[in-house]
Amino acid sequence: MHNPTVLIIGGSGFIGSHLVAKLAAAGSRVIVPTRRYERAKHLISLPRVEVVEADPGQDATLLRLMQGVDAVINLVGLLHSRQGTPYGPDFARAHVELPKRLVAACVAAGVPRYLHMSALGAARDAPSMYLRSKADGELAALSNPALATTIFRPSVVFGPEDKFINLFASMQKILPLVPLGGADTRFQPVFVEDVAQAFVHALLDLETRGKIYELAGPDVLTLGQIVTLAGTYCGHPRPVIKLPTSLARLQAMLLEWAPGGPLMSRDNLDSMQVANVIAPSSTALTLLDLGIVPAALAAVAPRYLGSVHRGRDRFDDFRSRAKR
Repeated sequence: MHNPTVLIIGGSGFIGSHLVAKLAAAGSRVIVPTRRYERAKHLISLPRVEVVEADPGQDATLLRLMQGVDAVINLVGLLHSRQGTPYGPDFARAHVELPKRLVAACVAAGVPRYLHMSALGAARDAPSMYLRSKADGELAALSNPALATTIFRPSVVFGPEDKFINLFASMQKILPLVPLGGADTRFQPVFVEDVAQAFVHALLDLETRGKIYELAGPDVLTLGQIVTLAGTYCGHPRPVIKLPTSLARLQAMLLEWAPGGPLMSRDNLDSMQVANVIAPSSTALTLLDLGIVPAALAAVAPRYLGSVHRGRDRFDDFRSRAKR
């Protein structure tokens, strides 16, 4: 596909914004639907990017949005849901039902290509609702052989606008110490630019169809180490206090009721029962198979955690990378 027209569901979010800028810079036409136009206003000045106020939750709307489209990318993901078995209704709707509807709409509209965001550790027998729902979402994404589908499983994604490293840095600016559940859980943080580039490479390479890529950075770090680094990089290092399981679950339960939405949940803790890394024995495809050498957290995070970022800095960065 040369300069394809791409519909990105979830394109106004953290990863989506970086991907939209990269695709625009590469010459693609990009359509980004959003229920609220304000959420995507940072993308409207990018070349060849069309922000459309629309509800992707409606099948008729999906079919309309897919007219003349060469590929659909689904980046939608939730970190929290109400309870349920095998997962709550919010996870079911966003991670399982949406991919089913997108695949059906792609086939109906004649869209040949679908790229799907999953999560490292996704498995139907995983300890958390989040990971179980992501596994069923993968099955939905691969459900129709008529559609050329590629799946990506990233570890925790970091970058200037992330809500992970930045959160821990912000906490250490105001707290004397950081009580931390799941402190020994291992992660393999991956840079948002590398994740976005993986999608760009795969989009243009049909050899990636039907394949699953596990996206991770070069370093394996415990959550405690990541929090310590965040404090160091932002200039406010604080002691990290590892919480026992009982206190960690109590902390998570309280944080589920944080103003503005959960900062942490018991299901997040359940996810951390398994390491969020590529297993040494894994034969999975990785960023290297896409020709991408992943950036390390230590090479990137000090640049954005060591300074105060304003909204306009973020928008200017997207415009710069989109050659605008």
